[in-house]
Amino acid sequence: MKKYKFKRVLFFTPMLLVLISFIECSPKLYSTGKDFVASGNYEDAVAQFTKLIEENPEYTEAYVARADAYEKAGKKAEAASDYKRAAAFEDKDESIYYNAGRLYFDLEQYKEAIPMLAKVTAMDKKHINAYKYKMESYIALEDYDKAIKESNDLVNLSETAQNYSRSGFINDKLENYNQAETDYRKSIEKASNVIETHVALADVLYKAKKYDPSLVACNQALGLNSKSKEALWIRSKIYKEKIDYPNAINDLSKMIIFSPDDMDAFFARGLFYQEFNQHQSAINDFSKVISEDSKNAIAYYHRAKSNEEITQYAKAISDYQAYAKFSDNDENAKDRLEIVKERLYELNRESNKPNFTFVEPLEREGNSINIIEDAVEVVLKGQITDQSDIQYAKVDGAEVEFSENAENNEFTITINATGKETISVAVADVYNNVLATTYKLNRTEIVPPQISLIAPYASSTGEIYMDVDNRKLYVEGKVTDDNKIKSIIVNEMTASYSVDANNPEFFATIDIANKKKFIVKAEDIYGNISKKEYTINREGLEISQDNPMGKTWVIFIENSDYETFASLEGPIKDVSMMKAALANYKIHNIIHKQNMSKAELERFFAIELRDLVRGNQVNSLLVWYAGHGKFVNENGYWVPTDATRDDEFTYFNISTLKAALQSYATFVTHTLVITDACESGPTFYQAMRSGLKDRDCGDWEATKFKSSQVFSSAGYELAMDNSQFTRTFANTLRNNPNACLPIENVVSKVTVAVAKDGMQKPQFGKIDGLVDEGGTFFFISKER
Repeated sequence: MKKYKFKRVLFFTPMLLVLISFIECSPKLYSTGKDFVASGNYEDAVAQFTKLIEENPEYTEAYVARADAYEKAGKKAEAASDYKRAAAFEDKDESIYYNAGRLYFDLEQYKEAIPMLAKVTAMDKKHINAYKYKMESYIALEDYDKAIKESNDLVNLSETAQNYSRSGFINDKLENYNQAETDYRKSIEKASNVIETHVALADVLYKAKKYDPSLVACNQALGLNSKSKEALWIRSKIYKEKIDYPNAINDLSKMIIFSPDDMDAFFARGLFYQEFNQHQSAINDFSKVISEDSKNAIAYYHRAKSNEEITQYAKAISDYQAYAKFSDNDENAKDRLEIVKERLYELNRESNKPNFTFVEPLEREGNSINIIEDAVEVVLKGQITDQSDIQYAKVDGAEVEFSENAENNEFTITINATGKETISVAVADVYNNVLATTYKLNRTEIVPPQISLIAPYASSTGEIYMDVDNRKLYVEGKVTDDNKIKSIIVNEMTASYSVDANNPEFFATIDIANKKKFIVKAEDIYGNISKKEYTINREGLEISQDNPMGKTWVIFIENSDYETFASLEGPIKDVSMMKAALANYKIHNIIHKQNMSKAELERFFAIELRDLVRGNQVNSLLVWYAGHGKFVNENGYWVPTDATRDDEFTYFNISTLKAALQSYATFVTHTLVITDACESGPTFYQAMRSGLKDRDCGDWEATKFKSSQVFSSAGYELAMDNSQFTRTFANTLRNNPNACLPIENVVSKVTVAVAKDGMQKPQFGKIDGLVDEGGTFFFISKER
């Protein structure tokens, strides 16, 4: 190593002053670093040595000392690097190379370790540990040809049991089984109580097909440890080679007792059972493996084979399919997959013809379909069902292309129908079961009838809310179609209707006990069929109980998307706010109409709502309008979405609403109209002559006597797209702590809130011309 001798000088220059400073500093840094190492303060030691190296990059002892500190601090990579650097300056010190090689081996950097260790053995032919590390490095790299050379040198230096055992291991890897046997036997001679050597010898003998000597070696290993899994495993394979399946299975069973989670033992025992024709036992073992690993393809494959052997063909098919799904892409898997395909093909063989159906237009009796009378090109949709895959399908001679991801071979095909009265269909499955037929083309209209329900009321999603728990349900509706109606069926019961009438109304009383839905089916004279399913919702039964207002409906008219007036965002938010507020009250049904034209408003209030209220026996009705409004010539108007500016005739006069409401008077006890748009006008309501009266829902007169009330604001006429009127109304409902809330209380709070904002005072009164007996509208809480 390079060391420094210190000499006294008799004269000084700046350069000599620097040199003297370094000579004085270097020993101090080195000794301080060594002291830090001795005291276990490795970080400070590294700092001292690092500073010393910075002052003199070729100071070998500093690198070695820092490497020692790094290693003791657990930083092997840094230590190995320092030893390697030190070796560059001191290439004659074998200990530096050895420590570098040893650390690189520990770091699994075998290609770095080998040249370091080779330097050691070149300098010292008898350095046993260097040979060991070099041999183990080659083994780790699976370079067994070089590993055996190092092993031979090692054995020549030291004939220990371990060195012979490692030589046997390497020769085993090189398939030099005879030499491996010799090595293992020499190892056993030197240390006969090492069970791993006996097991290794047994394994080598098994590979060399020396089954009897291998059996002896296994027994010797089991004599040292009767629970040795490795010895039992090898012995079971020996017994299997000797066609001694009972003993082979017995050894694997012992393994499973000692290691119940060893799935390899279960799988191997399953194979032995299978070869021994004990298929049910084999199935049990393969099932155990699959229960632990549901994607174990090879377990599915062998279980399928055993299922097939005991004629459990359905289970065999399922397992073969699982194998095909989970198998790998290696050559063995590909070979097995070909076998699986062949087995599945044979196991699935059947002789049934495919089933072919046109679904649009719908197939009729006698193999016929309806098409438009003057149709040239016709789009046909259908499906083919079969136990097997379809080999081909043709419609009118054209190949059918199935829809992507189709479960039942759905397809769409376009044919030329010009001058044709029939079309041909031909379908064959993979077993050549062939369906060949023809379909007659009936030229007619193909539009199915339209079904609508009048009573009971059904929502747009086909939901019917029940408020009475009756076993029977009266159903009334209408069927519209361009042609006469052949039949109307309500839940498999023929409905009453006029056969000769166009667009007939129908009636039926059906049994709905314990039923959650019913279906209305209509068919016209050309066989066009419509089906409509209605769901029965009995949540309203709870609402009806102890509800003095009876069946209560809320109608929202939300106009926001206008053609000539400014569009509004407020009505959408306001209706949503009111729906949320009403969720805590006993409301049987909410009808939400959006963006209605004048004709739609007139028809809805004059006919549609009248029929719904009558057919569903509604007791209390709240109508809420949110949208633009107009007040012209002492008349209030709602503005339809198709209205024209400054054209009063295109507005919806709310006096027309009053006339429509008058026709409901026979059915409805309480009517409340709320219009967040404009004043209603003096011809629509009678203003209250006195202050608001306190109401109590326990007052039978207030709930049983008729009421006809209106509450209106001037909201959207003032171009305010943010209604204080609605916001206060909703908050009053939401924050009400009582069992019921009369409209008068809501009016009081809304009026005060609107007045604070400096807006026009809302108007509340009775609807002029409608019967009002002094009752009022209550909002009844669900918690009542």
